[in-house]
Amino acid sequence: MIELFRNPNYNFLRWKWHFIIASWVLILVGAVSLWMKGGPRYGIDFRGGTLVYLKFAAAPELDHIRAGLNQEGLGSSTIQRYGRAQNNEVIIGSEQVGHEEEALDAGRQAILAALRTTFQVPADKLDLNNIGTDSLTDALLRFDPIGLAGQPSEAASRYRQIAEQITDFRDTERGGLLRSFAELRSVEGVPPAVVNTLEQRGSLSPFVVRNVEVVGPRVGRQLRQQALLATGLALAGMLVYIGVRFRQWVYGTAAVVATFHDVLITLGLLSLFNYEFNLNVVAGLLTLVGFSVNDTIVTFDRIRENVRLRRRERFMDLVNRSINQTLSRTVLTSGLTFLTVLGLFFLGGEVLHGFAFTLVVGIVVGTYSSIFIASPIVVGWLEPVRVGSPAGARAEQVLAGGRRPGSAGRKEP
Repeated sequence: MIELFRNPNYNFLRWKWHFIIASWVLILVGAVSLWMKGGPRYGIDFRGGTLVYLKFAAAPELDHIRAGLNQEGLGSSTIQRYGRAQNNEVIIGSEQVGHEEEALDAGRQAILAALRTTFQVPADKLDLNNIGTDSLTDALLRFDPIGLAGQPSEAASRYRQIAEQITDFRDTERGGLLRSFAELRSVEGVPPAVVNTLEQRGSLSPFVVRNVEVVGPRVGRQLRQQALLATGLALAGMLVYIGVRFRQWVYGTAAVVATFHDVLITLGLLSLFNYEFNLNVVAGLLTLVGFSVNDTIVTFDRIRENVRLRRRERFMDLVNRSINQTLSRTVLTSGLTFLTVLGLFFLGGEVLHGFAFTLVVGIVVGTYSSIFIASPIVVGWLEPVRVGSPAGARAEQVLAGGRRPGSAGRKEP
C-alpha cells in the first residue's frame, strides 16, 4: 500500500481530551438546536405530504412562486431548486392535511391550482405542456380539426397518431416544454389545421410537472419508525460482530459508542444547518455507521496484533503505535472518500445535498472518533501496567484474545 507517512510517531492520545471536549460541545450545540426547533425537520417521507417536481421555461423567481402559494393558503410549503441551474427545476412540498384517503391528492391539486393562478394559465383551455397523449387524443376528437367526424375508426387512429407525435416532440425535442405553437409546424405528420386549432383552443403554461410524490401521514410515521429501527439494529449488529471477533466486548462497546457519537453529532449539525431529515439522510447515516465501524476495526485489529508482538510495551504507547501504523491507510481511505462526497455535495444537486452533507460531516467525525474516542475507551477500560505484574499479564491475556503470553496454540483449560 502507498505510504504517505514514513515511520510516523505522533502522540495521538495526548490530544484525546481536546477532541472529547470538542465532541461534547458539538453534541450540546446540536441538542440545543433540535430542542429549539422541536426536533428534526422531517421531510415529506416522514411527516406525510406532497412533493411536486416542476420544470420552468425560464429561470423561476422563487419569491414570485412563494407569494402565489401564500395567496392560495399554502404559505407553509417548501420551495427549493434542484438539478442544474440551466434546467430551471424546482421542488414544491406541502404538508399533508387530513387523514382520509381522499386528502392524499389534495396537496398536488392545491399546488397546481396555485401555480396556474400565479402564472395566469387559462382554466378553460388545453394546457399543452401538461397534457398526456390520451387526453390530447380525446380533445382532438372533439375539435375534429381535419374533418374526420364521419369516419370514427379512422378519426380515432389518426388523431391518436397526431397526439403521439406532438407529445413525443414536446418531451424528447423540447425537454417537456413548448415555448410557442409555431414549434409544432415543423413536426412531421401534424397538419397545419391541427396546429391552428390548438393555438386557438389551447395554451402553453410556463411550467411542466415532471413528477409527483404523495406520502400519507400513516406511511410517513411507519417510515420514521423503520428508519430508527434500521439504525438501532445496525449498531446492535456491529456490537455483536466486533465482540465476537475480538473475543472481548470492550472493543464492540467502544466501536458502538464512537459510532453513536458520530450519529449524534451529524444529526445535530443537520438540524443546525436546517437540513431535512428524510430517507436520503437515513441512507447517509447507515453508510456513515458502516464507514466509521470499518475504520475503527482496522485500528483495533492492529492493536490486537501489536499486543501479541510487543508484550513488554506500555499499553497506551502500544495503542499510539497502532494508530500511527494505520495512519497512511486512514488518510488515503478517508481522504479519497471525503473528496468524492465533497464533489457530490457541490455538484450533485439540491436533492442530494442532505445525503452528501451527512457523509461529509460523518467521514470527518467518523475518522477522528476512531482515534480519539474509540481508542481512549479501550485504553481506559483495559489499561495494563507492565507485563511482569499479575495485572499486566491478565490485561495482556484479555487484549490478545484470551491467550496467555507464550501460550500460542494452547487453549486455556
